[in-house]
Amino acid sequence: MATQKLLSDDEVRRHPQAWAVFEDIRATRQSDFINNFWRALANDPPQLQRVWEQLKQVMMTEGELSPLVRELIYIAVSTANGCSYCIHSHTAAARAKGMTDGQHAELLAVIGMAAQTNALVTALQVPVDAAFQVGAA
Repeated sequence: MATQKLLSDDEVRRHPQAWAVFEDIRATRQSDFINNFWRALANDPPQLQRVWEQLKQVMMTEGELSPLVRELIYIAVSTANGCSYCIHSHTAAARAKGMTDGQHAELLAVIGMAAQTNALVTALQVPVDAAFQVGAA
């Protein structure tokens, strides 16, 4: 159960700043669907606008990482952080950007391997090798 009310379109229309963000989400994504994350954030229009603008900048602009790679990273971080909503949302986005079942399986294997070795290194308190330090020869 949400800790904030998920605002309907009718409720969001009463807040011009939030409504403008919803309209931008629809236009940018070329879809009428506004997911529950944005509906929860609409309770605080300035935060809604700030987060949407940041998300567009990080996830939707041209860059060195492909849109699919960005979604895969988002899934991995969401898994590490235990965010079920984001895992589901970004898995759907990755599939829409072409992620195959095989790529998803490999991603999950990498996430699992990283979680295991991270836990071992943390438990063992292994010091970082000098060769891995920035500026190492």
